[in-house]
Amino acid sequence: MSVNKVILLGNVGRDPDVRYPSQGQTVASFPLATSDRAYTTSSGTQVPERTEWHNIVMWGRNAEVAEKYIRKGSRLYIEGRLRTRNWEDKNKIKRYVTEIYVDSFEMLGGGQRPGDAPAASQPAQQAAQPVQPAESNTTAEGDEVPF
Repeated sequence: MSVNKVILLGNVGRDPDVRYPSQGQTVASFPLATSDRAYTTSSGTQVPERTEWHNIVMWGRNAEVAEKYIRKGSRLYIEGRLRTRNWEDKNKIKRYVTEIYVDSFEMLGGGQRPGDAPAASQPAQQAAQPVQPAESNTTAEGDEVPF
């Protein structure tokens, strides 16, 4: 048995880049920053804040929600899995990137820029609802659930 599970709580670094590949499923990608707080050790050594950047990828319904509501500075709780892919660049150098493929996420508020309208008049209680993978957005009877 193995487990590939990632949980992140952080801030979006830029508005999502949304694409519509020929396969028909929407994909959104953006960076997410997580930070370890600065602290002072018992010996008096100052340890500065450390920020890590994560490459986030959302597919299908999650990507559609990201396109409408997620903006630079948004605070997100994300659950997903790690994926590493590689390619050869134009200079024949092999490149690697590790990404977080999102299974579900929750918008935690904050990050709204001055002058921005509220997220499409979405009620506050809906904005905090977790967004599940597209395949789990139906009930047993087949009725579609909003999130």
